Amino acid sequence: MATTTDTANTEVVAEDGVRRRDFIEIAAVSAAGVGGIFTLIPLVSQMAPSKDVLAESTTELDISTLEPGQSIKAVFRKQPVFVRNLTQAEIEAANAVDVGDLRDAQTLAERTQEGHENILVVMGVCTHLGCVPLGAAEGENKGEYGGYFCPCHGSHYDTAARIRKGPAPTNLEVPEYTFTSDTTIVIG
Repeated sequence: MATTTDTANTEVVAEDGVRRRDFIEIAAVSAAGVGGIFTLIPLVSQMAPSKDVLAESTTELDISTLEPGQSIKAVFRKQPVFVRNLTQAEIEAANAVDVGDLRDAQTLAERTQEGHENILVVMGVCTHLGCVPLGAAEGENKGEYGGYFCPCHGSHYDTAARIRKGPAPTNLEVPEYTFTSDTTIVIG
């Protein structure tokens, strides 16, 4: 027969056993969580861009010598970029186009920045298959619309680098860029 003293001791042992088991479970889950974090940190950090990629994440261009009608070619993220100082005639020609007739409808104002409507910055990569269009350098074929011409498959772009004829589905891409001064552009 069990006495009341034995019953009280059994209850204390049972309570202590539950308390010890709870502590062990909490400690095990915490250790697993900390171990998981230390395992994930290297995996996530190795996906971050390397220093050489970060160095190429922006391109700064001085356009102080860029006269109206001239273009310069630069490199941004290992791809060509065309920066053109549009003439008044090129701006008028681009604005005279009925946007409703365009395959990829954009106005010149949507493709340039306010206060710098004469400076057009576009990626020099045809949106059809990635060839480099002609028209940025002096004497190159500018196509039927006076902008850019892709010799690979015959896409013609107008003075605002909008697709007008050929297989390219969209306009030449305008990258993110800012003017840090009236003569300096930072692309990226």
